[in-house]
Amino acid sequence: MAQVTFKENPVTLKGTQVAVGDKAPDFTVLANDLSEVKLSDSKGKVRLISVVPSIDTGVCDEQTRKFNEEAANLGNVEVLTISVDLPFAQKRWCAAAGIDNVHVLSDHRNLDFGEKYGVAIEELRLLSRSIFVIDSSDKITYTEYVSEVTNHPNYESAVDAAKKAK
Repeated sequence: MAQVTFKENPVTLKGTQVAVGDKAPDFTVLANDLSEVKLSDSKGKVRLISVVPSIDTGVCDEQTRKFNEEAANLGNVEVLTISVDLPFAQKRWCAAAGIDNVHVLSDHRNLDFGEKYGVAIEELRLLSRSIFVIDSSDKITYTEYVSEVTNHPNYESAVDAAKKAK
C-alpha cells in the first residue's frame, strides 16, 4: 500500500488500492446536476481519472485545468476529475474556470470511488491526489498515488499512458 502524507503528516487511506492489470472497479459518483455517474457509463472508452482533494485549492485547480487542456488532444479518452467537493461547488468552479473538456464529479455522498480505489483519506474525508488510466476493456493500465497530497502528479506520464491505452 502506498504511503501518503498530507502537508508532510502521514494519513490513512481507506479502501483497496488498485494496480496495473486489475479490472477497474465500477463506482458511483455524482454529476454537477446530482445525477449518478458510474464508470460503466463510459464502457468501451479509455478513461483518465484525475483525483483531487478539493477543486478550488491551488494544486487541484492547476491539475484540473491541465487535464482540461490535454483532453482536447486525447481523442477517444474520457477525462474524469473526482473530488469530494459538493456538486454545486464543482459546477460553480467549472463555470468560472471555463472547464468544458473534463467531467468533474463528486464522491461526497458515500466515498464509493475513494474506497474502491484506496484513496479515501480517513482523517480528513478527502480523496488523496492520484491518477488512474483505464482502457476500453476496463483494465487499469496506469496508476499514480501521489506520495505527498499537496504535490502535483506526473502529468506527462499520465497523458502518455492515456494515449497508449486502447
